[in-house]
Amino acid sequence: MKKYYFLPILFFALVFASCKKDKNTPAVYEPKLIFLLDFDSTQVRLNNLGQPSTIPAGHATQNPKMNKMSAHYIELAQSALTQIGSGVVVYHAPETSIGGGIAIDFSKAVLVGKGEKFFEIPLKNVAVGEYEYLRVSIGYQNFDVKLHVDTTVNIAGIGNVNIVKDYPSTVASFVGFNTYITNFLIKTDNIAVNANKSQGYWGFEMKGSYSGYPINYTGTGQAPAGATTVVNPIASTSPNPTGSCLVTGPFNGGKLKITGVETKDIVVRVSMSTNQSFEWVDNNSNGKWEPSKGEAVVDMGLRGMIPFVQY
Repeated sequence: MKKYYFLPILFFALVFASCKKDKNTPAVYEPKLIFLLDFDSTQVRLNNLGQPSTIPAGHATQNPKMNKMSAHYIELAQSALTQIGSGVVVYHAPETSIGGGIAIDFSKAVLVGKGEKFFEIPLKNVAVGEYEYLRVSIGYQNFDVKLHVDTTVNIAGIGNVNIVKDYPSTVASFVGFNTYITNFLIKTDNIAVNANKSQGYWGFEMKGSYSGYPINYTGTGQAPAGATTVVNPIASTSPNPTGSCLVTGPFNGGKLKITGVETKDIVVRVSMSTNQSFEWVDNNSNGKWEPSKGEAVVDMGLRGMIPFVQY
């Protein structure tokens, strides 16, 4: 009887050759839809209906320097008639009911800054079609503004001193419909909450000095219900839910087109208007924010959104 000793050798040779070939075969790139964040203080300041807006009498504003932002929801809308939720929802952040009602789970929020990527998805997971509008729900903002101090303090070795000065201050604002917050860091101060907070909750910290004497403030507040600007130029045909922060904007230069045969990434640079987006009640009409004198923040809503598509 003949013995075919060469068969096992041939089998392992073929397996080895196959593995070697697979290892050297370049992977096929999977193109993505990528969203980058941008802020622009020169972009037009819009109202809730997407029209140029003015500052109400008795109010004052600043252009905040944005540090971080989080998005809660991203949707591509085919037209002005597309109702919210009927477009292509590509992202929905985690929510929780631990605080008693459905709320954004801030502990799982992704915080990003200017020029950074805040979401990406493989293009194969996005329905083929043409999209005229982008919808982005804002959950959280962290930004720097100027806080005015006009008060008298007693400094050891100096006596009573009237301090009149602008100091840099950091504000953390929650503009989503409802947010469950365990705690949040403003800049260096950590605030414990462990509760749901409705749209417009905010905290601030200011740390400064005068002749070596520390001048520090930390506080929290709540903007009035419905006061937060949420720009939606198609509100007449596709209105926002009450209390949401679902900012809507048309794609710049035409529609976003998904063909299903893309070989490269599609990048969407989402430019948010911070043009006078920090607004407060100016009790003494001096144009300076003075929380120590009861000047309450009323609006921290972004003032428009322009998505720029880069194929």
